[in-house]
Amino acid sequence: MPTITFEDYKKAIKAKYEEEKNGEYSNNLNSPTSANLRNLCVKRFDSNNDKDDLITFKSFFDFPFDKDKKNQFGDDELNKLEAVKRFFLGRTENPAEDTIQLAAILVDLRPRPFKEFQKQLDPDEIKLIEELRDTKHYKNEISSLTLIDEVETENFHDSKNKEVEQEENQDLEKIPAGIFTPIKKGGEGGINSGLKRSLIIAAFLLGLTLIVYLNMSQKDCMQWMGDHYEKIERSDDGYCNTYYDARYFDLKKIEVCNTTEFFDDSGRAKVWYIKIGNSIECYNQHAPYPENTQRFLKPITQHIIDRYLSNRPKCN
Repeated sequence: MPTITFEDYKKAIKAKYEEEKNGEYSNNLNSPTSANLRNLCVKRFDSNNDKDDLITFKSFFDFPFDKDKKNQFGDDELNKLEAVKRFFLGRTENPAEDTIQLAAILVDLRPRPFKEFQKQLDPDEIKLIEELRDTKHYKNEISSLTLIDEVETENFHDSKNKEVEQEENQDLEKIPAGIFTPIKKGGEGGINSGLKRSLIIAAFLLGLTLIVYLNMSQKDCMQWMGDHYEKIERSDDGYCNTYYDARYFDLKKIEVCNTTEFFDDSGRAKVWYIKIGNSIECYNQHAPYPENTQRFLKPITQHIIDRYLSNRPKCN
């Protein structure tokens, strides 16, 4: 099954943006100023009860949407919408993930969010699933992903059988014409094709069992320890609360001080933050917020530094 990446998701949003510029909300999207995006945001959420969309709104603006309190969009919120504007206009290379998720809502891309977008199937995969549903392999509770795995497994066995048959035919081709060579059954130097096939299948199953065992026994889970992640083993039933992800394993919660460098030489953020109540927590990289992975850390801005970190302590 083709892997649908986050880059594919961003491209789909940009394509939908180009389409929507000529649609019902063209007045908001042809000139995507912060004010126009704020007005479009109100329109999109005014009658929106989608749980994932509401989570995205809260993650992006740091407060839940309330149609009776639309005046909550102040200068801070307009500044945040600048990131969406830059994404639509192609002026940013690495926008934050919650910026992308909000952009998908504003152009009404479906399916969304990204976790749902990943599940879409291309026509060939849908055809394979429909064919399997007409066979003995199909059961109502089998998911589409399981059905696709089943197709791939059957194709694997078919290819293995063809390889065995080709090997046997090659052996026969080596025998000179007119010479009768009996097939030895058992005994020294002889093995029949049925036994050979059984050995191949047994070896495959043994290898598969070994892979599953090693996978289940390795430390492929990670746990947030308050300010960093540590690798841990799976639970007794073989599952993880948080699976190991190399992209986020080096995440660290940091304490900023008066000499902390917030930006690199090109002006890109080196510190990421999340707002908790009336204060912020700072981290060393972009990642889902470890205490609530539905939210995402955001790149620090000078506005946030001035508002929340102006009285940061001196470094030791």
